[in-house]
Amino acid sequence: MKKPSIVSRYLFFEMIPPFGVTLVFFTFVFLMSSLLELTNLIVNYRIGMGTVLIMLFYSVPYFLEFVIPMAVMMGVLLAFLRMTSDNEIIALKAGGVSIYRLLPPALVFCLVGFLATAAVSILALPWGKTAFKKTLAEVGTRHVDVVLKERTFNEGVPGMMLYINRVDLKNRKLVDVFIEDRRKKGMVSTIVAPEGRLFRSEDGSSARLRLFDGTIHHADLAGQAVHFLRFDVYDFTLDLKPAAKNLAGSAPDEEEMTVSELLQYVRQSPEKDKRYYKTLIELHERFSLPFACFALGLLAFSLGLQPMEGRRAVGLLFGLMFFTLYYIMLIMGWAFAESGVYPPALAMWLPNFVMGAIGVFLLVRTARERPMRIDSLLMAALRLARRWKRFPRRKSIGGRL
Repeated sequence: MKKPSIVSRYLFFEMIPPFGVTLVFFTFVFLMSSLLELTNLIVNYRIGMGTVLIMLFYSVPYFLEFVIPMAVMMGVLLAFLRMTSDNEIIALKAGGVSIYRLLPPALVFCLVGFLATAAVSILALPWGKTAFKKTLAEVGTRHVDVVLKERTFNEGVPGMMLYINRVDLKNRKLVDVFIEDRRKKGMVSTIVAPEGRLFRSEDGSSARLRLFDGTIHHADLAGQAVHFLRFDVYDFTLDLKPAAKNLAGSAPDEEEMTVSELLQYVRQSPEKDKRYYKTLIELHERFSLPFACFALGLLAFSLGLQPMEGRRAVGLLFGLMFFTLYYIMLIMGWAFAESGVYPPALAMWLPNFVMGAIGVFLLVRTARERPMRIDSLLMAALRLARRWKRFPRRKSIGGRL
């Protein structure tokens, strides 16, 4: 096996520091989006810090499958931007090293990112989603008010639907409670109360919902009779064990399925409904995101070699712009494929082909000593925007120009 050259090893290790910084930074940014909810769990629901950190840990794979390709792109881009701005690329070319000889270290780095993203997307993501659901079910039995969402039809308890307009955490009370109880066969009970309080039993197996100044409507479907009752105080028991069991053992969603389960569902789906398209999208996404490391890495390699004024800042700006474009294309593809407008495979793989094609185009032009001054395009767009702002507008008179 041929040993990598000094230049290849140098290039490879140059990409590691910006990759690590980007990975840590954007992972922290994604986690910060959950900080408010986590603080709410700790402060208002008295959930232990250890449990919250475990739930946060289970959520990390969902972020990493997007962060790793971005970190690979930034690692390659910043490394070559620095070398180009310091004239190291010119020195290598003067020594007889072609542009194409600089590409293998970048591709090897992309391969490492590909393997890491594939491990996260194929293995860690379904594991983390399943573990998060089980932990949430355990938390729900100990802190039932955590799973009660405002302005949401809560159907965790079998045969019952609970709607709460507002949860007052400061006074520990529920405002505007609506309950539909179908646990008794042939009987539907509708309970409405302006206020309620929730008490959990010591063993955590049940909870008592105490309602105030409400009404009960009993509809006997078999006897075709309706009974009406007013109450001052009414205690309502919620059995939490079946709810927790249903939550932990409910049918997995697309993100919780393994690749084999996704394939099995797609093959055995009786009809091409919304769930079928979502499953097929998830299946293609599991593989398209790892390959995004190659598409974005190749684009970053080409961008890093382009002549630019203010090279690092402008190059970093273009890198963020292209990644944002990639992400927008992915979101739009998801929306169109879920509605059946065009095939899920095209939706998930088209962003990779577009970014890769742009990268190959820029690379070929740079290797032929005909690089594109993409910074000039940016400056021209900025000048055009300034002129447009200074362009005089005709004022309307009497509602007409």
